[in-house]
Amino acid sequence: MFKTKEEFKYEFSKRIIETYGRTVEESHLTEKFLVLELMVRDYASVNWATSKALIRNNYQKQMHYFSMEFLIGRLLVNNMMNLGIYDIAKDGLAEYGINIHDLEELESDAGLGNGGLGRLAACFMDSLASLAYPGHGHTIRYEFGLFKQKIENGYQLELPDQWMQTGFNWEVRKPKHRVPVKFFGKIVYNETTGKYEHVDAEEVYAVPYDVPIIGNKTTTTNTLRLWEAEASDNIPANQNFRQYIQNVRDICQMLYPDDSTPAGKMLRLKQEYFFTCAGLNSIVKAHLRVYPNMNNFHEKNVIQLNDTHPVLAIPELMRILIDEQGYEWDEAWDITTQTFAYTNHTILAEALETWPIDLMQSLLPRVYQIIEEIHRRFIGYVKMVSNRDEELLNRVMILRDGIVYMARLAIVGSFSVNGVAKLHSDILVERELKDFASLYPNKFNNKTNGVTHRRWLAYCNPELASLINEYIGNDWIKNPDKLEDLMAHVDDVNLQERFLEVKRERKQILADYILKHNGIKVDVDSIFDIQVKRLHAYKRQLLNVLHVIDLYFRMKENPDYRIEPRTFIFGAKAASGYYFAKKVIKLINSVGDIVNNDPETNKYLKVVFLENYGVTLAEKIMPAADVSEQISTAGKEASGTGNMKFMMNGAITLGTLDGANVEISERVGDENCIIFGMKDHEVKALQNSGTYNAWDIYNNNPHLKRVIDSLMDGTFIENREEFRVIFEELMNKNDEYFVLADYDAYCKAQMQVRDLYQNRLGWAKVCLINIAKSGFFSSDRTIQEYVDDIWHLEKVKF
Repeated sequence: MFKTKEEFKYEFSKRIIETYGRTVEESHLTEKFLVLELMVRDYASVNWATSKALIRNNYQKQMHYFSMEFLIGRLLVNNMMNLGIYDIAKDGLAEYGINIHDLEELESDAGLGNGGLGRLAACFMDSLASLAYPGHGHTIRYEFGLFKQKIENGYQLELPDQWMQTGFNWEVRKPKHRVPVKFFGKIVYNETTGKYEHVDAEEVYAVPYDVPIIGNKTTTTNTLRLWEAEASDNIPANQNFRQYIQNVRDICQMLYPDDSTPAGKMLRLKQEYFFTCAGLNSIVKAHLRVYPNMNNFHEKNVIQLNDTHPVLAIPELMRILIDEQGYEWDEAWDITTQTFAYTNHTILAEALETWPIDLMQSLLPRVYQIIEEIHRRFIGYVKMVSNRDEELLNRVMILRDGIVYMARLAIVGSFSVNGVAKLHSDILVERELKDFASLYPNKFNNKTNGVTHRRWLAYCNPELASLINEYIGNDWIKNPDKLEDLMAHVDDVNLQERFLEVKRERKQILADYILKHNGIKVDVDSIFDIQVKRLHAYKRQLLNVLHVIDLYFRMKENPDYRIEPRTFIFGAKAASGYYFAKKVIKLINSVGDIVNNDPETNKYLKVVFLENYGVTLAEKIMPAADVSEQISTAGKEASGTGNMKFMMNGAITLGTLDGANVEISERVGDENCIIFGMKDHEVKALQNSGTYNAWDIYNNNPHLKRVIDSLMDGTFIENREEFRVIFEELMNKNDEYFVLADYDAYCKAQMQVRDLYQNRLGWAKVCLINIAKSGFFSSDRTIQEYVDDIWHLEKVKF
């Protein structure tokens, strides 16, 4: 493979000619892009093959990360940087008159995820490979991802995300490793063999597509395995062929199909079993190619379940061990419960998955039988240790009232259960999963999330990375704790001024993007106040926009009231069936339409909604932020990772004491972030008291009353019923997420932002302190904690 610019140019030209029958000069930009992708993948393949061989030959323990999402973004430049060939390729292409950034822009974000769950999984894959640990991912090869968001007349439209239009050159199809996956049918007991058999099933093949995960400046290359459904040769006689083909295609068509209908629910459950069954069976087959039996399976494999979506892997491993490998229940359970570890990502009841028993029984008959037996034995254990405490039994049952509780199954079947921020883990142990924590006190632990600083600082903000390198060197790229060395320089006026220059450069890049895509001209010297994340009521984008409305009214009603110029930037997708969230998007855009076009105020206030928020757009947004809005209702956000990305790029956190905000505040000190609002225990106490009354707050705050009234009086839209659902949630449903309760504190916090921003060098110092303290929030630290406490892996040694 190429090691110099000249060798790269020769190889690139040769590949263009061999693939497309024309010279570099004659070839299309897309052809150049596709050839470059393949060259980089092939370059990585040597290390990929070596890594696999070493892991196998050294009999190393491996970790397998099962996740419904892997939001990996673009890979081309990131992979070249990790391989150390970026500058060679960039310079070689330049001599052909090709700007590498033009090629980069042709790459689509891989449609394999949606939000924080998938981005965390992607960061973990990067850190595993960069730290040289053998860890691989398993998920579905989605044809269309979640959806492509388009904003039309202020409303969210969902379009197919055709992310593979030009192919996905990073993947390698592995048809010989296909796995049969069975749905429906019935279970019969074969008296001759003494085993249960699954007959009359609807069978599909799961075919793996492997993607190399390349470590930074290391030879270790792991695998992200994407599973695609293909038709089987074994179609039941009573199955309509056309319907069968459609059923197969549906499995991998999109992420999170609408589950508000029975058919949608069934498809989601199908997806979850499909990739967990396929992934687990492929791991078992690989194990049995090296070892004579499954006795040491848990010693050589650990499977991390990223939330409840892959929890069916627990009964599936039991099925494999009992039905296929001939183990007795107790032996199989011992292996299983030493194999799985479970990460809980939420305390929201709606996100703790449950399934109707009749659906599970119909779709996955053998798996359900095993869940029944797990439940029966677990209840027996609870009766024994609790002296038949009936109330406790009712609270912990895996099967109850026609429902399968997946989080409970995950806890019972795993040896480790972790939360993703200190506050979140405390809430799980002390409140939400208190009963299970008392039954299994040694299972529960905390692993505060992290993000890969290589992508979210070094890659996406090269200007800031170069500035940091000037002052502390570049060791922080390999060891993020070294960012702390920047603390010795935060009082350096020259550094403060240069940081502000870099920030302004990045704000200009985002401002240019906004002008091009939204047609809105924003002031780069205004405060860029940014909230980008999945749209949900508990994340309280509504609180943000209500404050914007208040600022607008104050300026309209008082010509002497003027604010420090502000640009409020939002980015969020609402789930396709989430009516309230879609109305909040419409409200933000409607407010923007009025505010941005009012000549009396638009010099001071702009509102921007960036459509189709994803990884690549985030890489433009994070470096440009002045203020990081992390304003969820305390106790509702498990961790958050956007807060960490903003912090690494020198934005100041404006937030509640929720999720990882608590630990950010502890790291940087209260004087270097802006915290407001009720704490978790105060929220809980107010909920339990039954005394909260949104109307009282409304009637006692004339500014807020004016804002709420504007939702219904036609100020922002002619149809006065447009925002009725928002008004109802706030007022007549008594403001479930305490938007109004925290409103006054939020407005005061925003005034703190204004006051701090006016001292530009003081602001820069606070930003630099945040950067210096952000090394803790690298996923390298998180992964090392998983390795030390849960996975017990050894590095791949070359």
